[in-house]
Amino acid sequence: MKLGIFAKTFPGSTPETVLAATRSAGFRAVQYNMACSGFAAMPDAIERDTALRVARAAREAGLEIVAVSGTYNMIHPDRSVREAGLRRLEVLASRASEMGTRLVTLCTGTRDPEDQWREHPGNHRPDAWRDLLEAMEAAIAIAERHDVDLGIEPELANVVDGAATARRLIDELGSARLRIVLDPANLFERADLAEQHRLVSEATDLLADRLAMGHAKDRIPDGGFTRAGRGVLDYPHYLACLKAAGFHGPIVAHGLGAEDAGEVAAFLRAAFDRAGIPVEP
Repeated sequence: MKLGIFAKTFPGSTPETVLAATRSAGFRAVQYNMACSGFAAMPDAIERDTALRVARAAREAGLEIVAVSGTYNMIHPDRSVREAGLRRLEVLASRASEMGTRLVTLCTGTRDPEDQWREHPGNHRPDAWRDLLEAMEAAIAIAERHDVDLGIEPELANVVDGAATARRLIDELGSARLRIVLDPANLFERADLAEQHRLVSEATDLLADRLAMGHAKDRIPDGGFTRAGRGVLDYPHYLACLKAAGFHGPIVAHGLGAEDAGEVAAFLRAAFDRAGIPVEP
């Protein structure tokens, strides 16, 4: 496996600055964000030279761009916001391969009009599911045009709120373009160890054939988030589940500050070692 991190963990607005800092902290892979090139995360336009500069900076730093973030609220209550997100997704997808990746990560969204990561009771209504299917069908058409895959992440606050809903979406859409980004800390808010184990095992079992990337952050006992290694998440169990599922992709840390990056890299490497999983130096 490869140890990765969100590129925007590190300050800077040029890929050279951000990616050099990423490698210095002990990582070999990044989930890139266009903010690291001085743009909005979802720009209205990306020049070819801008994309190629990202790829060149990654090569020079000895890094792999394993994904690029393309998150917008796919079920925003305002259709015009959803349509703008799709237009920007096409811009990003059209340049992804030039940046060195074939995976664009998405946010399946929420009915909350202001925060795409905030839960809303409307997420569980049939109309929200219909809007998600419509948006995903359009996104898949974009992915087909540009030969990229789309990574969705089960997230309690979003319409795809767990492994079962992710599996339902995969089965209803029937597209090989749809992949899974698995973050076990997004599968529960508060759970005892037995329930945590059940949720993580269920997720890897249900989604094993679609796993493209794992995420690494943590939960504290009151339900809040923290960086990997500082919370209640059973990392040996998580990694054992990924290993049993035959997953060999990148594990990407996020939810931390640049000052914590080296410590998180060391924690994750030790966890890989305890699980008997080889990781690139």
